[in-house]
Amino acid sequence: MTDRAVFTDAYAVIPKGTMRDIVTSFLPFWNDTRLWVIARPLSGFAETFSQYIMEVAPGGGSDKPEQDPDAQAVLFVVGGSGVLSVKGAEHTLTPGGYAYLPPNTDWTLHNHGDENLVFHWVRKRYVAVPGLDMPDVIVTNEKDVPPNVMPDTDGKWATTRFVDPTDLRHDMHVNIVTFEPGAVIPFAETHVMEHGLYVLEGKAVYRLNQDWVEVEAGDYMWLRAFCPQACYAGGPGRFRYLLYKDVNRHMDLGPVRGT
Repeated sequence: MTDRAVFTDAYAVIPKGTMRDIVTSFLPFWNDTRLWVIARPLSGFAETFSQYIMEVAPGGGSDKPEQDPDAQAVLFVVGGSGVLSVKGAEHTLTPGGYAYLPPNTDWTLHNHGDENLVFHWVRKRYVAVPGLDMPDVIVTNEKDVPPNVMPDTDGKWATTRFVDPTDLRHDMHVNIVTFEPGAVIPFAETHVMEHGLYVLEGKAVYRLNQDWVEVEAGDYMWLRAFCPQACYAGGPGRFRYLLYKDVNRHMDLGPVRGT
C-alpha cells in the first residue's frame, strides 16, 4: 500500500485519492447531494471550523441548507453552476464563485444545470462582539477580485482577499493564495491562526512542522495553530490553494475555574 495520507498532532494531509465513494456523507434537507467532510471540530484536529466538498447532482439542492443559526458560511465553487438565493435575491455561481453568508441568513442553493455542482462549504460558529454589527452578505467571483501581491516576492506570491482584512466584523477569512513557478514562502511561518488549505491547481512541496510533503491539486491540508509552515512551488504551472484562517478575536480562555 502506498499513499500520501498523514495525520499528526500538528498537521494532516488528506490526498485527493482518499476522497472516494466509500467515504461520502449525506445531509438532511439536501436532495441529490453527497459530500466529503475534510475538516471538523475534533480533539487534536480542527478546532474552529468545518469544511465540506459538496457535490450536487442536476436538479439537486436545498431549501434548508443550514440548521445552526450561529453558523456563518463561505461557499466557493470549483465545478458546474448553481443558483444561490439570499433573502429573495438570486445569484448564479460558476467556478471561482464566492459567497459569504452571515449567521441566521435565509439562503437556498439549487443546481439547475446539466452537470454536477461542486463547491466548498466552510462553516464556523460566529463569535459576536458587542458594538460590532453583523457582516454583510458578499457574493462575487475571484476573477472580479484583484489579487494582492505579497511584499518582496517579485510578484510571484499573491493573495486574493474577498474580505477587507481591517473589517473587524469578520472572524474568519477564506482567501486564495497563488504562487507562480519557482515561488517560495522563504521562512517558516508560525502563528496563532488555524489553517485549512485545499489545493486548487498545480503542485508543490510544503513544509509542515518538521516534514516536507508533496501536494497537488485536489489535496487538503490542515495546520494546527503555530504549526511551522513553508512552501516551494517548483512548477511547471501555478500553485494555488483555498485558505481558511480564524482572525480578529480574543483568545478563548476556557471556563472560569472555581476558587
